[in-house]
Amino acid sequence: MDKLVSSWYNDQSLPESYIFPPHERPGKLLVPRCNTVPVIDLSDTRSNLVHQILKASQEFGLFQVVNHGVPPNIMSETMSVFHKFFELPAEDKASLTVYTNDPKRCKLVTSTLDYDREKIHLWRDVLRHPCHPDCIEFWPRKPLRYREVVAACSIEAKKLGLQILELLCEGIGIEHGYFEHELTEDLLLGANHYPPCPDPSLTLGIPKHFDPDILTILLQEHISGLQVLKDGEWIGVRPIPNAFVVNIGYILQVISNNKLKGAEHRVVTNSSDHRISVVFCMNPAGNSNIEPAKSVVTAINPPLCRGFQFKEFLDNFYSMEGDADLALQPFKL
Repeated sequence: MDKLVSSWYNDQSLPESYIFPPHERPGKLLVPRCNTVPVIDLSDTRSNLVHQILKASQEFGLFQVVNHGVPPNIMSETMSVFHKFFELPAEDKASLTVYTNDPKRCKLVTSTLDYDREKIHLWRDVLRHPCHPDCIEFWPRKPLRYREVVAACSIEAKKLGLQILELLCEGIGIEHGYFEHELTEDLLLGANHYPPCPDPSLTLGIPKHFDPDILTILLQEHISGLQVLKDGEWIGVRPIPNAFVVNIGYILQVISNNKLKGAEHRVVTNSSDHRISVVFCMNPAGNSNIEPAKSVVTAINPPLCRGFQFKEFLDNFYSMEGDADLALQPFKL
């Protein structure tokens, strides 16, 4: 437990192991919270939604959605339960920090699961667990209603993700229901806690990366921190009440044969506020075959890679320290 950033962040100095190389540091330049990140109203007509979501996915790889049908009380209760979780006494979280290879179990770590081997640590604590109903018995028992609230939110997040995927399928010409089964079988939750940082200019909550999944559904509060890379410049994603942030995952980019763009993004810290975000990652089953969809491949738009199992890509992704382009390299044609 002594490794968790939240247990010692009040120390008034940033440890050397959290300081990034100069070219990766966010620095002290203010990144604007921009209004240019698309915000899509899901109550709009279907034809407008298809156009807007396709445009946002091709230009940014990231957008926000409002009027999405997820009850506001589920969203607020979810954020509340994670605030309470990270505020629990150390003894109530101790069992979750014990290393396990069991994929069904919760893992509470600081930085990443590879803390002992990584060169630089990330300024965050993160709780991870699968959302499948078979795994609920391994979820935290505290705080009260954790299981009830998180289960309800995970159901809504997956439903929202499938709705967005259907709109994208319509936009690029992939058949209805393409993503309904094994390609979105594994929904994984990550709850990130970023405590106030002594020097946000030197470290990161999460460095620049693509999400190695199909789609990521993110719930954030009013505290800024998420940034997306657009045309070589970082843009702050302005928090909007009752909105979800949607990231196009790298695997969806592959399936679309680059018709859709994965979002390269990062998370910065701040010196005054605790920030919590809740991420639902829509992943294929490990043995799923990943390849460009046949309907997007033509003579003038040939497949950019051969088929591979999702677990092969993930193994490469983590061995390449989260570099998705390098992870895909062995499969490129």
